[in-house]
Amino acid sequence: MSVIKSFFISFSIYSKIPVPQFEWKDEDMKYVLCFFPWVGAVIGILTYLWGIICKDFQLGKLLFAAIGTAIPLLVSGGFHVDGFMDTMDALHSYQTRERKLEILKDSHIGAFSVIQIIFYYLIFTGAYSEIDGLRAMAAVGAGYFLSRTISGIGVVTLKCAKKEGLLYLFSSKAHEKTVKISLSIQLFLCVLFLLYLSVLTGIAVTAGAILAFLYYRYRCYKEFGGITGDTAGYLVTLCEAVTVVIVSVCCIAKLI
Repeated sequence: MSVIKSFFISFSIYSKIPVPQFEWKDEDMKYVLCFFPWVGAVIGILTYLWGIICKDFQLGKLLFAAIGTAIPLLVSGGFHVDGFMDTMDALHSYQTRERKLEILKDSHIGAFSVIQIIFYYLIFTGAYSEIDGLRAMAAVGAGYFLSRTISGIGVVTLKCAKKEGLLYLFSSKAHEKTVKISLSIQLFLCVLFLLYLSVLTGIAVTAGAILAFLYYRYRCYKEFGGITGDTAGYLVTLCEAVTVVIVSVCCIAKLI
């Protein structure tokens, strides 16, 4: 029963998809991260269906890219984008580590977060407009699953910057061994799917995600002394952008 509740808790936190609500108990938190990538799977399926619609009705590139960019925001409610913006404010503050952690908790947005999110979506939407073909759309869809798998692995393997907040709650309550095995299997299957779609594109997307994770670990340890819930959201959005850019380059190069 706790596994089912963990599923609903995961979707209630990480998506805007309506699910049954109930009081959370410690035993219900054990497997929440196991289902985190499934939110990405929903986004991926919707992305692929959008690709089919655009192909069948021959819709223009601007509409294709705009709606495609909006799909993960509509499903997640911008949950991870909020973390990205908070992280950008903290990283560009050039303050002490303690002050940066305070900025992460601040509900107000600063100029740097606005500048960076505009820059992010200009790149994301521009790259998205170059994606062509259903195999490429499937690879982009898989990227939403991949980004959440990697972020989830980070939550249970990397050091937390502080012993409070939503991320610390999940990492401390999670059944660590089960979560690690579950996410590792899901990561392996996702990579296999990407390789099935295109060997070269699959290798490039996987390598990009790994490099993004290593960069994330380096910056978080250096700037914050560990990871937080906001930085976990930053990693998700970073991996999503990396995937879209890599797949668009592969489309231009006719590799997929």
